[in-house]
Amino acid sequence: MDRNSRIFVAGHRGLVGSAILRRLTEAGHTNLVIRDRSQLDLTDQAAVRAFFDREGIEHVILAAAKVGGILANDRFGGDFIRDNLLIQTNVIDAAWRGGVKKLLFLGSSCLYPKHAEQPIKEGALLSGPMEPSNKPYAVAKIAGITMCQAYRRQYGFNAICAMPSNLYGPGDHFDPETSHALPGMIRRFHDAKLAGAPTVTLWGTGTPRREFLYADDMADACLHLMDHYDSEEIINVGPGDDIAIADLAASIRDTVGYPGTLTHDLSKPDGHPRKLMDVSRLFATGWRPRVSLEEGLRRTYGWFLENAASAHPPASKQAAE
Repeated sequence: MDRNSRIFVAGHRGLVGSAILRRLTEAGHTNLVIRDRSQLDLTDQAAVRAFFDREGIEHVILAAAKVGGILANDRFGGDFIRDNLLIQTNVIDAAWRGGVKKLLFLGSSCLYPKHAEQPIKEGALLSGPMEPSNKPYAVAKIAGITMCQAYRRQYGFNAICAMPSNLYGPGDHFDPETSHALPGMIRRFHDAKLAGAPTVTLWGTGTPRREFLYADDMADACLHLMDHYDSEEIINVGPGDDIAIADLAASIRDTVGYPGTLTHDLSKPDGHPRKLMDVSRLFATGWRPRVSLEEGLRRTYGWFLENAASAHPPASKQAAE
């Protein structure tokens, strides 16, 4: 992608999409195409095809998706599979029909089997049963990967697929009920601090291990892959190390400055016992993350205080616990 390439960032208002837009702007790209949901409904096939026919897009980074944590996946599985299938099918097909030179599709580490050998290599995809709590989302995303690979083989469409680890950073969704674990904990610790709640209760045992990648590092990896990766094989994107959820919670508590204690609701699910990906394929291309988890948490909480802390204030001390 040169600086004049016409690049469509699908999902530019989300966590990853907004970081990609920042990174492209910083790199001097001046021909960026963005549309919010009111301007272009990606679930509308006719609208998406007309958009690509009209706009002359050269490159696509497909970061648009319906995402959420364990609770959201459990409650809204139908929405997750329907919306993601529609979005990715419409965009991938219209991009190919519209003569797009290259498309990057984003999957997720949660697509891998629940008990995949650690660290998880790319070849583990579809080698065992999925984690049930996010199966609708995972099935949709795996369909998107398969579609990219099939279009490459049949039509010669240059589509690549990246598998990010857990992502966090500025622009994240901080609702404690429907967000992913890390931003949800930031919200709950912050609310508990304001309410003077003595305890914050977290789901599960705290023993599962996850790897976390700062959103701006993910954006940098996306641009790197667009310039340096051209294979139908999926590629993992992450820092290459992980942390126990209990230790993550302690780090977030310290970042927020919450003085209370942590307890665990053992009746709630843990999800995958561990999700550490093998990122040797990515690192071999010359890319490395830049932002440590400690620094990323500090930046994310700072953004939260400036942009999201006033949203959905806790109604009571009990609500923060």
